[in-house]
Amino acid sequence: MITGFNQKFIIIAFGSFSSQTNKILRMIQHFFSKSEIHLLVAGMILMISSCNTGGTKDPRETPTSGNIKIAVDESFQPLIDTEVFTFTSLYTRAKVTPEYKPEYDIVNDFMNDSVKVMVTSRKLTDDQVQYLRDTLVVARTITFAYDALALITNRENKDTLINYETVRDIFTGKISNWNEVNPKSKLGEIRIIFDNNKSGNIRYFREHFELKDTLGKNFFAVNNNAEVIDFVSRNPDALGIISANWISDKDDSLSISFIKKVNVLAISQPFINDGTYYRPYQASIYDRTYPFVREVYLISRETFSGLGSGFIQWATGEQGQRIVLKSGLVPATMPIRLVQIKKE
Repeated sequence: MITGFNQKFIIIAFGSFSSQTNKILRMIQHFFSKSEIHLLVAGMILMISSCNTGGTKDPRETPTSGNIKIAVDESFQPLIDTEVFTFTSLYTRAKVTPEYKPEYDIVNDFMNDSVKVMVTSRKLTDDQVQYLRDTLVVARTITFAYDALALITNRENKDTLINYETVRDIFTGKISNWNEVNPKSKLGEIRIIFDNNKSGNIRYFREHFELKDTLGKNFFAVNNNAEVIDFVSRNPDALGIISANWISDKDDSLSISFIKKVNVLAISQPFINDGTYYRPYQASIYDRTYPFVREVYLISRETFSGLGSGFIQWATGEQGQRIVLKSGLVPATMPIRLVQIKKE
């Protein structure tokens, strides 16, 4: 006879006591020994307790809750830090962890399904898109902002206006010394400093100027945009490549500290030598009078409407785009108004 705790537990497990429950009790007593009944009840307790995690269960992922990682090109760290901080402050059940890496690495993470969302200045190739489709994944790409690549020099270098053709000749190796830019210069060989061999910054110029696979001997890689700024600030002969995002926010203390260390070159438009030069400021990025403008993409591989999709929707909405505007870059999905101030 099944008595005591075992009987009560079985009744609770199968519902209130009824003729059907009584039948189940008789069958258990008939087919199982006393020790086997103890094991049966113990197993039922373990199964029920494992299903009932109560308040310890993580919140279900939704567009405004959950926990995700996103892969971000290190060039856009200042902007994405602000976007993520604001989004997670508004939606306290959402945790978005950005991982900052060179472009090559974040694309690999995305293709290997290590992350569902990435922020990059390049679209997926046709082969990559097809590979994802073959695995039943449709990558969705949206333009999030417009950035520019800034060329910076040491404060001791007084040549802050430079023709587009001169920049091209420096990158292609036709010009290798500062006295070829300005005959009065005594700075010697031009050292071109960029953030990383796997970065999107140097890829942009490789493609833009159709550079060969092997860069010239005067090209040098460091680790990130901040290190480029630091290196240029200490070496008068250096010419640095950075994302404008690192120096564009006039209200950010870090951006202000960087801009004080270096010169930001003003560059003419291609094949137009009318004495007009443009720096990578918001207005010249917007109308593309500055020659080295690029798009910033948010790319998702989520197969459902999860937190990654929610973050993208928010970042490309009004609040997220206002952050882009404040950062000194150009929003991609909301109109902006340019005001020209004339001096009397």
